Amino acid sequence: MNVKLILSGIVAVAVLSLVLAQAAVDASKLPPPSDRKGVTYAKDIKPLVETSCVNCHGPEKQKGKLRLDSLEAALKGGENGKCIVPGNSAKSGLVHAVARLDEDSAMPPEGKAAPLTKEQIGLIRAWIDQGAK
Repeated sequence: MNVKLILSGIVAVAVLSLVLAQAAVDASKLPPPSDRKGVTYAKDIKPLVETSCVNCHGPEKQKGKLRLDSLEAALKGGENGKCIVPGNSAKSGLVHAVARLDEDSAMPPEGKAAPLTKEQIGLIRAWIDQGAK
């Protein structure tokens, strides 16, 4: 058996699963964006990421080749593509994951860190909707 072929198949199934999961997310169930203006990564989002995400998506470990510890890395995305759609939080995989609407892609995983609150998710949504700056 060709190990490369098997691994390619596994990766393809994982990517397809993520795409289908994101397509199946009911955006009406997302917490609303915060009404705070001027939300920035450095001031508002990085502290959330440092608390809940960098153990698995930081400089030492990058699950799914995704780093969230810098704005540039977060906007780049990971092995499943971009997870932030600047200007459209409802279509951003990061929001879908932290909102935990799909059990299979819920972030952070159970037992790794506390789930984000609706207010924190709303702040992430506002940041993305305001251009993810």
